[in-house]
Amino acid sequence: MTLALIAALPFLGALLPGLLIRAGRNACAAVTGSVTLLALVLLAMQAPAVLRGEVVTTRIEWLPSLGLNANFMLDGLGLLFAGLILGIGLLIILYARFYLAKSDPMGVFYTYLMLFQGAMVGIVLSDNILLLLIFWELTSLSSFLLIGYWKHLPEGRQGARMALAVTGGGGLALIAGMLILGNIAGSYDLSVILTQKEAIQASDWYLPALILILLGCFAKSAQFPFHFWLPHAMAAPTPVSAYLHSATMVKAGIFLMARLWPVLAGTPEWFWIVTTAGLITMVLGAKIAFFKDDLKALLAFSTVSHLGLITMLLGMGTAKAATVAVFHIINHATFKAALFMSAGIVDHEAHTRDLKRLGGLRHLMPVTFTIAGIAALSMAGIPPFNGFLSKELMLEEAAHTALGPAWLLPVLATVGALFSVAYSFRFLSHAFLGPKRDDYPHMPHDPGFGLWAAPGFLALLVVLIGVMPMTTAAWLVDVAAGAVTGAPVEVEIKHWHGLYAPALWMSLAAVGGGLAMLGAFVALRAMWDATPRPEAKAIFDGIIEPLAALARAVTQALHNGSLTRAVAIGTVAITAAGLWAFAGGAYSAGTRAMLPLSPVAVIGWGLLMVAVAGVVLVHRNRLMSLILIGIIGLIISLGFAWLSAPDLALTQITVEVVTVVFMLLALNFLPKETPRESTAFRRGRDALIAIGAGAGIGGLAYAIMTRDFAFPSISAYHLAQSKPGAGGTNAVNTIIVDFRGYDTFGEIIVLGIAALLIYALVEALLKPGSANDRLLAMPVRADIAGDRHPLLMVMATRFLLPVAMMIGVFLYFRGHNLPGGGFVAGLVFAIATVMQYMASGLGWTEARQRIEYHALIAAGVLVAAAAGVGSWLFGSPFLSSSYTYVNLWPLEQFELATAAIFDLGVFLCVLGAVLLALNSLSRMARRAGETVSADPYSVDRPEGGK
Repeated sequence: MTLALIAALPFLGALLPGLLIRAGRNACAAVTGSVTLLALVLLAMQAPAVLRGEVVTTRIEWLPSLGLNANFMLDGLGLLFAGLILGIGLLIILYARFYLAKSDPMGVFYTYLMLFQGAMVGIVLSDNILLLLIFWELTSLSSFLLIGYWKHLPEGRQGARMALAVTGGGGLALIAGMLILGNIAGSYDLSVILTQKEAIQASDWYLPALILILLGCFAKSAQFPFHFWLPHAMAAPTPVSAYLHSATMVKAGIFLMARLWPVLAGTPEWFWIVTTAGLITMVLGAKIAFFKDDLKALLAFSTVSHLGLITMLLGMGTAKAATVAVFHIINHATFKAALFMSAGIVDHEAHTRDLKRLGGLRHLMPVTFTIAGIAALSMAGIPPFNGFLSKELMLEEAAHTALGPAWLLPVLATVGALFSVAYSFRFLSHAFLGPKRDDYPHMPHDPGFGLWAAPGFLALLVVLIGVMPMTTAAWLVDVAAGAVTGAPVEVEIKHWHGLYAPALWMSLAAVGGGLAMLGAFVALRAMWDATPRPEAKAIFDGIIEPLAALARAVTQALHNGSLTRAVAIGTVAITAAGLWAFAGGAYSAGTRAMLPLSPVAVIGWGLLMVAVAGVVLVHRNRLMSLILIGIIGLIISLGFAWLSAPDLALTQITVEVVTVVFMLLALNFLPKETPRESTAFRRGRDALIAIGAGAGIGGLAYAIMTRDFAFPSISAYHLAQSKPGAGGTNAVNTIIVDFRGYDTFGEIIVLGIAALLIYALVEALLKPGSANDRLLAMPVRADIAGDRHPLLMVMATRFLLPVAMMIGVFLYFRGHNLPGGGFVAGLVFAIATVMQYMASGLGWTEARQRIEYHALIAAGVLVAAAAGVGSWLFGSPFLSSSYTYVNLWPLEQFELATAAIFDLGVFLCVLGAVLLALNSLSRMARRAGETVSADPYSVDRPEGGK
């Protein structure tokens, strides 16, 4: 369970910042960092086993019939990425504490950050592709929140939308590709899929799966042609940018390509698609980065370039190239996070990131200059830093790989490295070198230790890995590359590869050419500005805007607020689908004979049809419609009883009583008749739709009832297991509180929420100055109101209250074996109280109310939840029930079932919800100026009443 806990900890930690921010910013950051640190410690405890070549797994069955299990796996690749995500995440939390302004809601930021962190950890630890896809989409959603954190900035909102659109669209393609991959392999578990290379690559579905999966990976990792979204994500705060570019989000696509490398790589399709996309992205991103003036934009496009470099290496398909890719993942994470944090420090202190307004900062910010200098030289591939080592290995692999002409790949790789040198030295020279200026927007200086500690630590790693690669990084590269290639790897990392190594001369050409480009920057910049070129953002906006306009047009046409139109469209669509299915199949007559019709059934059916037709004819008269609806409900309840369904009959009757009372209260605020809104044509159209849909439903019911089915009905299982499985002979009740207790638990929560919404709506309407003032001020006509609380009714309801409650208790206790149960009992109690409202009025009833209706709802949900959680104490799943028989003198043997506790929760929630809704509507019905008496021997009367 350790891996599941590591994946869950960031999500649990996301609950804390919003609460602890009240204790101060330091407490908020400390606790948030402690959660990440705990997850990192738990990960480190698993590291020795992984370094020995073992694969640590955690398997939790979730929905095994669908292949969806919460399975987690930790191998070398997972260890590398989880370590980067949690380790750099811990540094980002520290950095953000000192970077964010006091006006920035830090609790919200840390909540979003922990959600993002948890989604990324879930991706790299998942051993089930369906679970991985869930985490994959969570990264898109949580990054949307982080990128748009400064929602008051238009560029922040636009960058968040663009990132969500591109990565979300790629996620849809990935879902399709992964499902195809799972079907080919015969399993959705990655540990199984990774053993099916031959079957996958031999399948006719290999190429569609490959293309769809690569679309998802390229979109997430900003590979050409999806590279444009990442720089626009720079509108996020710098801690987000540093985290997103170094260890998360964009590395998710790289991780997935590396994870699936053993089964997808090695084919011409993989080589050409992945290597070409990576090479184009590497060169294009580096070229654009060189001409950017914004520090973060320059670094963003440099990230695009380096992601292209890693993608190109993975595309080559050789074990050595994959090993170099793994090594560069580590190096890029260290120097890029340090660079972004350094850029954030410059922006924080100088109040600008514009290179044209900077320069000479080495005199004012020596500590920041040192950190940024180390990281920038590493990014440029200058020895002895770690970026040089992986760049040399990359160039060596490029020199021995042919992509078309033998010279093409080495030359383009050298060009990409050349631009990398150029933009790295431009970052340093234009920001930190040169004379000190006197026109900075704000006079900069080195910040306190809290702001430069995190990038300083990363810069130290850059130096250590560069100077001692075999000691500090080779062991991690070995185990991670071994997980990628599927075979043991022993990498040899060194600074000198010999005088005749192609990489040496390619590297010298890159450094020399990069410095030359920097020297000619002014002239090159003028050429760049004068050269027409397509803007990816403009293209994106040009595609999105017409699509959005089309979506708005379709939405407004279909969903214009007309309930009639919405119901008509839905009904026609469903009916047409049913008709199409019927026409496409072979029809055969049913095998069951019709049951004989009794006179009682015919009369009941006739009354039902008359009442239904009456509703259609007099529907504009609201009171008459309500009376007819009540008659329909009564006839249906009699039908349930005639068809041997007494539970349904009891429920129908009680629900009908409560519903009619509620509707009567609502009619106080509505005109007596509805306006005539439909034309004759529309009424005719709706009649045809209704007749067609009704005929379809009737035909379907007839077809089902006159046929036997080859497969067993689930109802037979419930009937057979009602007594031995749940300890009750009333199958309806055992289904509600036992077999499908989870459904019922959700339903009572929804019922409680509905009552609370009614209460909240009424509270808003009863406030002075609300839209309901006119209704509350409506005068009551005392001459026709009569005696609102007849004495006979008052006395009768006082007598019936305890009787009805005794009946409710009786129905509750007998429900497990005979018709009844908590739901019906709650409604009977509610009806007993409704009678008091009707007879004695709101004031008299409220004066004797001892329990808040809100508390009843809460108690019901808590009792039902306690019944479910109690199952865990005995090692059973949530809401599992048990029963036993007890002999208690002088009583006869009787049954005790834990389901009764759950049923008590149902009872309390139903009672509380109905009474809260009733009380809310009753308070609305009380008119302005009406007096309310709590005297048990007096009745409420409106002013001027007799």
